[in-house]
Amino acid sequence: MTSSTYDVIIAGGGTAGCVLAGRLAAADPSLSILVIESGPTTRDDPLHTQPARYLHHLRPESTTVKFNVGKESASLGGRAPIVPCGQCLGGGSSVNFTMYTRASASDYDDWATVYGNKGWSSAELLPLLRKCETYQIQPGKPTHGYSGPLKVSYGGFYAEVGQEFLNVAAQYDKRRGPTDDVNGLFDCNKYGVKHPSLYSPRVRWIDNETGTRSDVPHNYIYPLLNINTNLHIVTGYHVKKVLFRGDVATGVEYVPSTRFHPESKGSVLTANARRLVVLSAGAFGSPAILERSGVGSSSFLKKFGIKTLVDLPGVGQNYQDHQLILAPYLAAESMHTLDGIVENNEVEIEEWTKQWKANGTGLLATNGLEAGIKIRPSKADLDIIGDDFRKRWLDYYAPAPDKPVLWIAAMSLLTGDRSKAFGGKYYSIGWYLQYPTSIGYTHITSADDPECPLDFHPGYLDRRVNTHTPEDMALHKWGYKRTREYARRLRSYRGEVAARHPAFSSASKVAVGARSGPVPVLAPDLEYSAEDEKVLEEYIKQTVATAWHSLGTCAMKKREENGVVDPRLNVYGTRNLKVVDLSICPGNVAANTYSTAVVIGEKAAVIVAQDLGIQMENAAAPAFPARL
Repeated sequence: MTSSTYDVIIAGGGTAGCVLAGRLAAADPSLSILVIESGPTTRDDPLHTQPARYLHHLRPESTTVKFNVGKESASLGGRAPIVPCGQCLGGGSSVNFTMYTRASASDYDDWATVYGNKGWSSAELLPLLRKCETYQIQPGKPTHGYSGPLKVSYGGFYAEVGQEFLNVAAQYDKRRGPTDDVNGLFDCNKYGVKHPSLYSPRVRWIDNETGTRSDVPHNYIYPLLNINTNLHIVTGYHVKKVLFRGDVATGVEYVPSTRFHPESKGSVLTANARRLVVLSAGAFGSPAILERSGVGSSSFLKKFGIKTLVDLPGVGQNYQDHQLILAPYLAAESMHTLDGIVENNEVEIEEWTKQWKANGTGLLATNGLEAGIKIRPSKADLDIIGDDFRKRWLDYYAPAPDKPVLWIAAMSLLTGDRSKAFGGKYYSIGWYLQYPTSIGYTHITSADDPECPLDFHPGYLDRRVNTHTPEDMALHKWGYKRTREYARRLRSYRGEVAARHPAFSSASKVAVGARSGPVPVLAPDLEYSAEDEKVLEEYIKQTVATAWHSLGTCAMKKREENGVVDPRLNVYGTRNLKVVDLSICPGNVAANTYSTAVVIGEKAAVIVAQDLGIQMENAAAPAFPARL
């Protein structure tokens, strides 16, 4: 066993961990930092830097994500859901869809008030949200930043589906108008974006000047490696457990990944930490490291012969995600889509690569997510959704007007299984639930092997309003009906991809299949029979999937409420050990989670700098008072 010593060890080189490492290294170059990442590096790899290549990382043979297989679930008709998570330097920031969305202000305010986490309100996090970004869309927006490392723009291409979607929305849904900023934190339920006199695409984590992905390692880590010899990055190694002297974290044991280092079987390495150990291995990795280290439910750890250091029953519990369905449609041949790039069409990729290298534009400089809305139901919509949702609406959503119930977006591609749809043009209009009620868990199945599959159950559709009805079902049914109404009005609509829609009877008024063109924008909505409703429910059970937004498994809550870390990210019952990643989220957020992971990293950098006595440049004063 070999060992080495550092000031700070960060176990996991994901989004938040790389933000933390980069900020600390920049603030104090004398601080020795070790980042241990289980996946590969990503430096200057076009499969990471070109935004349109993100679906490459979701192939079954991918080496840059880990596929976590859940239990077979009766709520999903016996399916075992699969939930990928980033497993490369930068984590999700290096492989995600680059969609720029930010949580509602009330989400962070809930962290501060409902869960008792002082310092985590929207007003206190807003300076850090500004600090991380350079907003290239429009100057002078008070909730955005203009000098941060991560660039935010429209990207380098705008496919037709976005304009068509917004044109339909302007006529079909006049109650909800446009907005020039769907990510201003304090507002929702409007179609975006409008700038200044024409509709424009969704905002993306893409540099407007280069057309490259705004990931964390290329902006916080790689620029420092040539000038800071005290920042050490190790890739292809799993952290096995945290080492303790009493209750003080003193280092970690780590082992080579059999995928990336097959020649190093059985070797165990030790890294010692003079000042701090940080777990930043994500919603799956961080609770697993804690459990292998003796921090977790004592009754659970006993089953594996692990001696309990700290009895924390909340470790691995409170798993949350956004439940997603992307319904695909046939598109006119004239529409620009990412389908050729996703299918690795060499001619298309070569053509678009030339343009991307020349000026940072073209299809490789976009993510295909072209337009959308964070939507709240009107009174008429609530009647359509039905009584199964009404109590949840009154208790949770009605008091918080910035909380949407669904994310809806138009995409210029077909996602998922393409075996029966190769070579065509497609678009999808999908939705996910912003705050699902169902909650799951993740736990280890081995005391010492970090590569063993997890005991994982995401809990989709588990929570019930009665014996037969999942509480989240009503919103999913509304999501399908609502998005299909948009889709069939788009100018490029040519019907549904029947194999990926509900199996309605051919005699049904809502039967799916190929069409010659769209219906008029002001045509009446489809009417679903009682039998159609049953078919739709079965489709949702068989189709609902992850949005790749796993969080909550080391929750920042009070210890007596199954919390794992305190507001300064310290693991209860230990010293010199923190958790810094999406696992600390006590409640869900109404957004893709990249922005939240970044702000957790930024907040952690401030906290750790204070703990270690390091001077760190902070952001400007909050622009808005905390709503406490």
